[in-house]
Amino acid sequence: MAYKISDECIACGACAAECPVGCISEAGDKFEINPEECLECGACAGVCPVGAPVQDA
Repeated sequence: MAYKISDECIACGACAAECPVGCISEAGDKFEINPEECLECGACAGVCPVGAPVQDA
């Protein structure tokens, strides 16, 4: 399952910097993940200070 970014996002950009395929981009007041490009590696979740990246159900 691809990851998505929850409303907990504080737009710090840590997840985007860590993504190995660059599928995370800024979208207004938070970041978003392109689910078609996500490798489901969890790197973004590992660096997020608020736990915003979660697996999409």
